Amino acid sequence: MNVTIVDYNSGNISSVINSFKEVAKDKINIKITSDLNEIKSSDKVVLPGQGSFKSCIGSLNKINGLIDTLNEFALESKKPLLGICVGLQMFADIGYEETETKGLGWISGNVSKIDNQNDKYKLPHIGWNQINIVKESKIFKGIKNNSHVYFVHSYEFIPEDESVISATTDYSSKIVCAVEKENIFGTQFHPEKSDKLGLKIIENFIKI
Repeated sequence: MNVTIVDYNSGNISSVINSFKEVAKDKINIKITSDLNEIKSSDKVVLPGQGSFKSCIGSLNKINGLIDTLNEFALESKKPLLGICVGLQMFADIGYEETETKGLGWISGNVSKIDNQNDKYKLPHIGWNQINIVKESKIFKGIKNNSHVYFVHSYEFIPEDESVISATTDYSSKIVCAVEKENIFGTQFHPEKSDKLGLKIIENFIKI
């Protein structure tokens, strides 16, 4: 099995790479690449994301054919894909960080700044917080409700269809922190920074 982590210069993704390699050991081939043919031939793809929505979309667009290849992988071949942090946010139709930016449009909705209620809540939302699992999800197999995971973000994904939401977290409001739509999975939190529980989520994705 080949699992590809897409390298499109979105920031430091070494912790993502290390966590997937730790889970995979030597049994599964973990690749880090932006090569379109390698992505197409992969069994699963991971789309990490660090930085702003605008900068990540911009980085995807700089690699000729990458967005088309990801669309083919996720929407036509319907192979499992996991988006992490801004990787999840880019599933949206549009994002409002820095400027209005068109997203991948895989899950209808938008990415907006968290309402910090007149500075009552600090932004970015950083640190450990509980997740409320609201529907059965393949990536949460064996994960207890109200488990703690690690967040770093100031913007939230607001999907039009609430049925795609698999988990929320309470911070100012109920923030979507995980989605699942057929073969497309996403976490707003960082499984690679969420200790053993995060490694379990990574393992669950690899086993899909």
